[in-house]
Amino acid sequence: MKKKKKKWDAVSRNDALYDGKFFYGVKTTGIFCRPSCKSKLPRRENVVFFSGAEDALASGLRPCKRCRPDLL
Repeated sequence: MKKKKKKWDAVSRNDALYDGKFFYGVKTTGIFCRPSCKSKLPRRENVVFFSGAEDALASGLRPCKRCRPDLL
């Protein structure tokens, strides 16, 4: 539980220190982002975390066009 809170805090702060360490996907939009993405903050209940971009892609999510998580 603490790890998810720490990840959510990083997403909420757009913390670039976590880029490449994990990615987050938004179930309602079907996209995944870097923690530093400047897009609108999604609702917490719609967010899932992934350890790598490959995991997010395998879950059927597409990369965000703003933060380009597929280029890390």
